[in-house]
Amino acid sequence: MLRVLILVAVVVGLALWLLRGRRVDTTTARRPGRGENPAQMIACAHCGVHLPRPDAVFDAEGRSYCGEPHRVAGPR
Repeated sequence: MLRVLILVAVVVGLALWLLRGRRVDTTTARRPGRGENPAQMIACAHCGVHLPRPDAVFDAEGRSYCGEPHRVAGPR
């Protein structure tokens, strides 16, 4: 009986040791955009909301806006 308990303990320990490396890191899995080159965040000149630079709309002077209506309205 003691040999069976030792064998079960060794098998469970080995299984835990092997599965330890397969765990998914949930802290980075929930945060897209945390790669090698995250997008630069810029503020809207009208309302101040921060958004990624590729999503911004720019006017002729180079000011950034969160959308076309704020670009038309102009800076505050």
